[in-house]
Parts: sequence; C-alpha cells; structure tokens
Amino acid sequence: MGLKVVVIGGGSTYTPELIEGLAKRADRLPIDELVLHDIDAERLSIVGGLAGRMLNRFGWGGRLVLTGDRAAGLEGADFVLVQLRVGGQAARLSDESLPPRFGTIGQETTGAGGFAKALRTIPVVLDLADETKRVAANGAWIVDFTNPVGMVTQALLDEGHRAIGLCNVAITLQRHLAARLGVDPEQAALEQAGLNHLSWVRALRVDGVDRLPGLLAGQADSIAEEMDLPLDAFRRLAAVPSYYLRYYYAFPEVLRRQLAGHSRAEEVIEIERQLLDLYRDPTLDEKPSLLADRGGAFYSEAAAQLLASLHDGQGDIQVVDVRNDGSMAELPDDAVVEVPARIDQDGAHPVPQTPLMDEMRDLVVEVKAYERLTIRAARSGDRDDALAALASNPLVGPYTDPEPLLDALLDAGRRHLPAFYPSDRA
Repeated sequence: MGLKVVVIGGGSTYTPELIEGLAKRADRLPIDELVLHDIDAERLSIVGGLAGRMLNRFGWGGRLVLTGDRAAGLEGADFVLVQLRVGGQAARLSDESLPPRFGTIGQETTGAGGFAKALRTIPVVLDLADETKRVAANGAWIVDFTNPVGMVTQALLDEGHRAIGLCNVAITLQRHLAARLGVDPEQAALEQAGLNHLSWVRALRVDGVDRLPGLLAGQADSIAEEMDLPLDAFRRLAAVPSYYLRYYYAFPEVLRRQLAGHSRAEEVIEIERQLLDLYRDPTLDEKPSLLADRGGAFYSEAAAQLLASLHDGQGDIQVVDVRNDGSMAELPDDAVVEVPARIDQDGAHPVPQTPLMDEMRDLVVEVKAYERLTIRAARSGDRDDALAALASNPLVGPYTDPEPLLDALLDAGRRHLPAFYPSDRA
C-alpha cells in the first residue's frame, strides 16, 4: 500500500519544485495520494492545475487531491509537509519595511521581521500539528519548511510532535561548493553546525578529505562576493557562513540598502505574479525557469530526499533541524539545532559536532535564548513576554528601543495575532 502525502500551503508557487522532486523519487517514495491544501482557492486551483499536468507528464499513477478542508485532507496522512505563509507576501513586506524605520534590519526570518513572523506562524502550525495528531495516520511525520524553521520546529518538538525541520541553505551551499571543486554534489559532505539561518560550514569532505581549507585559500574572495558577505568573516572563522549571517556581519551596509528602498518582498511579489500567470497556461507541464528566481533553490531535492529516507530508512546523512541530543555541546539536549543527521524510519539522528569557536558559540547561545523567549510569547500572547523576546534579539536590542518597535509590529500584524488581540475575535 502506498503513502498519503499532504502539503499544507499547496497553493505556494514553490509547489511545482516539490512535485518534481516527489515524482522523480517514485521508486523510493510510492505515493498513492498527494493532497494539496490551501485556504486560497484561486491559487490552489492554478498551482494544482500545473501540478496535475506535471504529474501526468511524469506518468505518475496516484491520486491528486486539491482541497480547502484541512481536516479531510489530513485524514490518514503519512507525511504532512508545511510550507504556509501566514499573512501572505503582504505580511512579509511589512516584516521587511517596518523595522528599518526604527533603525534595524527588516528580514522575514531574522531580526525584528523574523520575530513578527514567528508570532504569527507558531500558533497556526501548533494548531495544525494538533489536528494532524488527531486525524493523520499513526506515526505521521510533520516536515516543516515554514520559516522561521528553527523556531517552528522547536515549538513542535517542545509539544511532543513527530516533526523535523528542513531548510534549503545546506543543500544550496553543498551544490555551489561542490561545483567550485568540480565534484558531484553527492561526493561533498558538509560539516555544518549551528541554528537555522545561523550556521557555518566548517568542513567539506570529498572521499573523506576536507577540501574546504584549500577552497578558501584559492576562492574565498569570489565566494564572499557571491554570497554578499564580508571577506574577513571567511578568514576569521576559516568557514563558510550561511548567507543569512550577512545580517549580523554586514549590518550597517544591509540597513543602508534597506533605507534606500531595496525590498526583496517587492521583488518576490512581482515574481509570484508572473509565475501564477505562467502556471495558468493549460499547456505548461513543467516548472518554468522563472521559478529559480523565486528562491528556495534545490527545495525539491531536499524535501523529497528527506521524505524518501524517512520512508525507506536509507540511513543517509542530511542537514536538518532536529533535537540536539548532545550533537552540539554548547546547547542543551532539547534545543533544536541545524546539523547533519542520519535519516532512517525512526527519524533524524544528529551527528556529533566538534566544538564551535568562541565567536560562533556566543552568537548561537544568544540566538537560541531569543528563540525560546519568542516561542513563549507566541503561545502566551503576552506583551511583556514579547518585549523580553524582541529586546533579546541581537539584531534589535543593541540598535533600537524595542518598545515602540514592538507596538508597531503588533499593530501591523493585528489580524493575524489573535492571542495578543482576543477582543478582536469577540
């Protein structure tokens, strides 16, 4: 008997990436029923139409279901992949454009913008997880691709849900660095440690030999330029930082650009408009090249590979967001970290990591404390909890007064923050 896979947020423009990845792994991942759920019926119809045409082109023999009924969609599910965006791109635009007015960076997963997104997202995903536990198959997996992945996964595991977090940063770095070495990506094993969007590649092994020192010696300048990161960070750390660390290492320059009017959210809104127009074409039966500009590179490979290994227990190593369980000595066992893990039918088993250098450790510990406070605030709806969390964020506290910023963030997200505004639902 085959599997039932449910995609929450199936109307996302990312979905064709996922469809391609699942279809290409049909030998390892025998799916009888694929359910795309979304609260936006029009987007679901457009994206679902393309998904159906793609699956037909691949010769897939299963059943594709498009639904706005979450409970019905989840019933009997073996895997639930979460890729939702509470508030849509309009909320993202607010997350990016509002914080710079208060002297700090606006970004959808880090800093004040990531904080606002976490407040909106965590309660929704926890509610989804509770429903999954009630109606899905026994032992169903929740695979979270919804940002901020680390915090969402931490909240899920804190509540005892069977969940793994997934981000495309590691697989993207693996592909790019392997290409620079001229080797097949599957030959390149990353030693990446840290938190989601706060990690460093400290080794890159090919046939057991660490090739990273030589790569940095010869190509650090061009890698830094490509990733828009300061060169001195590569030299100082002898590692390749996640490109999200630009918000820490190049804070003044990023803020300057944002104050000058640069907005990734506005770019994505336009790309999504164009993608949906393309998806409407009844003759289109493959993902368009424009999808590469949307972001989420190699998402299909990472997601499908994770599901396949959870199903067949292959035991390969993948970088995921998972309970620490001693892999990083700098954090407690119950902290969610982003590290290489061995994937089998029992889940993700993190590989022990060598200690972080002091600079990395201090930032990881500080951000993990902020994440814990933010999860508490998202669940409680308490303004004091939220203020404590926002003030502790290393991209906020040192740069601005968090109190007026918090008021502005809460007001902007009011319709998506029922825990903070219960009277609005009366």
